[in-house]
Amino acid sequence: MKRMLINATQPEELRVALVDGQKLYDFDIEHPSQEQKKSNIYKGIITRIEPSLEAAFVNYGVDKHGFLPLKEVSPTAVNSDDPNLSRAKIKELLKEGQEVIVQIEKEERGNKGAALTTYISLAGTYLVLMPNNPKAGGISRRIEGETRNELRDAMAGLEVPEDMGLIVRTAGCGKSTEELQWDLNYLLQLWEAIDRSSKEQNNPFLIFQESNVIIRALRDHLRADIDEILIDKESSFKLVHTFLKQVMPHYLNKAKLYSDDVPLFNRYQIESQIETAYSREVALPSGGELVIDHTEALTSIDINSARATKGSDIEETALNTNLEAADEVARQLRLRDLGGLFVIDFIDMLANKNQRAVENRLRDALKIDRARVQTSRISRFGLLEMSRQRLRPSLGDTTQLTCPRCNGQGEIRNVESVALSVLRILEEEAMKSGTEKVIAHLPIECATFLLNEKRPSIDQIESRLKVRIIVLPSKHLETPAYDIERIKSKDDDGSAEIASYTQIKAEETNAPDFAKKTAPKSEQAAIKEFLPDAPAPVQNKKNSASLISRFWDKLVGSSSAESETTASESPSQKNLSEPTEKANTEKNNSNNNNRRNSNNRRNRNRNTNRDRPNTQNNKQNNKPQGNKKTPNTESSPAQQEPTTKPVEKNATETDSKAKSQPKKQNRRGYNRNSRTINGSVQAKKNNENTQQNTANPNTANKTVELTNQPEPQSYAANYQKNFSSIKASESPAPEPEATTTKKAVVTDKSED
Repeated sequence: MKRMLINATQPEELRVALVDGQKLYDFDIEHPSQEQKKSNIYKGIITRIEPSLEAAFVNYGVDKHGFLPLKEVSPTAVNSDDPNLSRAKIKELLKEGQEVIVQIEKEERGNKGAALTTYISLAGTYLVLMPNNPKAGGISRRIEGETRNELRDAMAGLEVPEDMGLIVRTAGCGKSTEELQWDLNYLLQLWEAIDRSSKEQNNPFLIFQESNVIIRALRDHLRADIDEILIDKESSFKLVHTFLKQVMPHYLNKAKLYSDDVPLFNRYQIESQIETAYSREVALPSGGELVIDHTEALTSIDINSARATKGSDIEETALNTNLEAADEVARQLRLRDLGGLFVIDFIDMLANKNQRAVENRLRDALKIDRARVQTSRISRFGLLEMSRQRLRPSLGDTTQLTCPRCNGQGEIRNVESVALSVLRILEEEAMKSGTEKVIAHLPIECATFLLNEKRPSIDQIESRLKVRIIVLPSKHLETPAYDIERIKSKDDDGSAEIASYTQIKAEETNAPDFAKKTAPKSEQAAIKEFLPDAPAPVQNKKNSASLISRFWDKLVGSSSAESETTASESPSQKNLSEPTEKANTEKNNSNNNNRRNSNNRRNRNRNTNRDRPNTQNNKQNNKPQGNKKTPNTESSPAQQEPTTKPVEKNATETDSKAKSQPKKQNRRGYNRNSRTINGSVQAKKNNENTQQNTANPNTANKTVELTNQPEPQSYAANYQKNFSSIKASESPAPEPEATTTKKAVVTDKSED
């Protein structure tokens, strides 16, 4: 059972989790003090053009200017209709001081400014509208099969302006034209409001702000497979209720207010799973582990077997661990929302089929990811390269800080290494001319090492260079931090020397860098809470036919004609046809079982030997059998299907026709005519059944009435009608001589 859990009890953090049972498969978090700017629409002014980069820098109202490359400049932004716009120089299209409407495509990261685009895209519930990109458009890549064709037909009825593009989202799967048109009208009204607001001010400002994490989660993740939406705060519940009532009324009954004393995330045991998204190492069920490391260029993921020993050999252990790691890697990428380049170091496997199995497992696990993902194959070094689209700032960017002790490296130098490095610096400072003394402020561990293990080295430097070295331990410093101060001779005023212990620096009470930063001012968008005028239309969905039903309709025709035929029958005809239909159904089932049993290799060999021509047996069959009954041999359904007139030609005509025809052979080189013996036997059996039915007047009436039914439209009904008409049209009891003649004719065909 899938649920959407919304935790809003703490105003500093809004968290949305998607769980399947008690398994967390997607997670999003937002801090109101760090609002995301991706997909926000601004009015900006071009401040600088760089021909070397083929880009321009845009002031859109923040400290760092945005980066606008030439390929992201739309023709409408420069008022040009030239189709070869990409070949023009950026100085020919843009100029400093020009006003443009831009949308943030990538947020600021480190020293890099935000990436901007003038190709605006407005995301709705079912559609994405691109008001200045008419060439773009299509259907989501996740929608496949016949649903894609149905959406094309639905899109054909939409009223889309010629200068705009349209994309159907995954949520639009199975929606009608009315529902899509409702969403399109909302997006068109939103674009008109954006265009109108951009002309009201001249300075850079925020025009439209993307919705918060709760509304984004409902719009992007709420589907029919999610059974419940649980919210643990009343104000957030009202927000969800208002949005669903206006935009998704058919999901309104899924929203519920959670009021239990146990915290919402603890109830479904996902707090511990969220904590794994913050750690460097992630454990696997079999005992292995993932190690995720971030660098400036890429993210490396290493798979270790660790305590995994369940396999029978090293190859099986490596395969099982890699398969578990493939699932967990895809899950961690979604939880942490990592983007960029990745290198995955799988455990070495010798068999190529095992490598292909791991690659396919990873691709299958990545199919549910909303981001665009590209994967390569495992190289000969056991590495797999992949890339993932960065949808929003990662979990680490929004919730983690750089370590002030190691500066983000993750490791520090040991005490001896730092102490020896300080000793070399002391010697270098003492060698400078005019140096009176050198003061070193060190952590307690480093100072202890120098004053004890390296005291002879310090004495040697002082005696050789005639410079005094003072080592001051400080409890406020931690390895690898230190401070060295050089005192010149002219700085010494000749006064009494100050005691060394009084020169120890006091602890700095300065606030850290992140505390010095002023809280960012929340931008107020010109367009807020833009909701559609009317609620979304609710369509009564028809139950779609199953795959087997659609295949059967294509094979034997639509069932509508059969229903009309059945409706036209009188009640008496329906009652008479029920026993016959039941008998035919049982017979068809037995034929299907025989056909299935004949498909295996052993039965195919039996059928082949049975169908081979045997001259001696045919000659014996040529002899008159008297009153001995011919055994009823089984045949395939195609062989059992009788013709309308099985016996009308006499023996002479049949014999002459058989001799004039060339020999017919199947693909194995055997005569095909021998198989017609089964047909004659079946015809005889039909004649005997007809004679018995004629003796019974009730059965005869049923058979005759069946022939008066309307012409069926499907193959199955046509077969039933022909089979019934044969019983009614055949003679009551054929003479023994005629039966012997038919046997002779069939035997001649087999010998010929």
